[in-house]
Amino acid sequence: MKVYEIQNSFGLDSLNIAERPDASPSYGQVLIKIRAVSLNYRDLMVVKGLYNPNIPLPLIPFSDGAGEVVAVGEGVTRVKVGDRVAGIFFQNWIAGKLTAAKTNSALGGARDGMLAEYVVLHEDGLVHVPAHLTDAEASALPCAAVTAWNALFHSGNLKAGETVLVQGTGGVSIFALQFAKIAGARVIATSSSDEKLEKVKQLGASETINYKQSPQWGKTARELTGGEGVDLVVEVGGSGTLNESLRAVRIGGQISLIGVLSGGSGEISTVSMLMKSVCVQGIYVGSREMFEAMNQAITLHQIKPIVDRVFPFSEAREALKYMESGSHFGKICIQF
Repeated sequence: MKVYEIQNSFGLDSLNIAERPDASPSYGQVLIKIRAVSLNYRDLMVVKGLYNPNIPLPLIPFSDGAGEVVAVGEGVTRVKVGDRVAGIFFQNWIAGKLTAAKTNSALGGARDGMLAEYVVLHEDGLVHVPAHLTDAEASALPCAAVTAWNALFHSGNLKAGETVLVQGTGGVSIFALQFAKIAGARVIATSSSDEKLEKVKQLGASETINYKQSPQWGKTARELTGGEGVDLVVEVGGSGTLNESLRAVRIGGQISLIGVLSGGSGEISTVSMLMKSVCVQGIYVGSREMFEAMNQAITLHQIKPIVDRVFPFSEAREALKYMESGSHFGKICIQF
């Protein structure tokens, strides 16, 4: 079995990226030839040893991947050989509420991930991907897209005519912009790059804010809504941006808390949460049921994920470095 290694430039002595041997899957299992994977910030944290110090090593990283079914075990009925599929982030979260047991089934963390030529998963942990997407585009869906879908519709109850604020131009935020637009919502987007803000305007953002030029961007967002505030904030920054999100959101609005790009702890204005009756809802990806509902919308509206750059399999380290640079717009993928 060929083994590639990401050496300690990313904080670990070695992290195995292995080819899976061709084998007959067991009862209920499916053998998938992976065609592409996509990167999330979580994957970078895992590789650098910052996500969970108790993750057993060696580990095959990356939660997101898409490919073709090449063999099925006895009893498999949900997929067949030749189907194009993606793995769901939490292999045991099919529907209903997230539980502790379900969190222990995350790919690329609690168990081996998708950066391998062949992966064996249970049929319940798979979804069919929209037919109009390329392999790289399909690989972008399991974490970022499902997270955005959950934040807007399952937990956020977004309605047509409401206003959403998205932070930055990473995978979750761009998907949130795309999904909000098909729902008839207005989108305000933030970034430190005027070039990236021009791109989000082309994708349908109604207004943009350069947060380097307007450090009190929460106040600016509120002004753009006539002083009322936005209905929902897709919060990917964490402690460093949450107070501005609290300024931006309306009374009775929601902040969907997703990421920790600017830090995991800090001083937070709990008074603002109280006085504005704000719901701050943590979003931890989503279930297979949400994934399948999202795929129906993607197919109906022919949505195409925004893929910034595609690397070859042998350049996984370079792809992670590019993620770390923060230069990307949308998703970074690896093609096999």
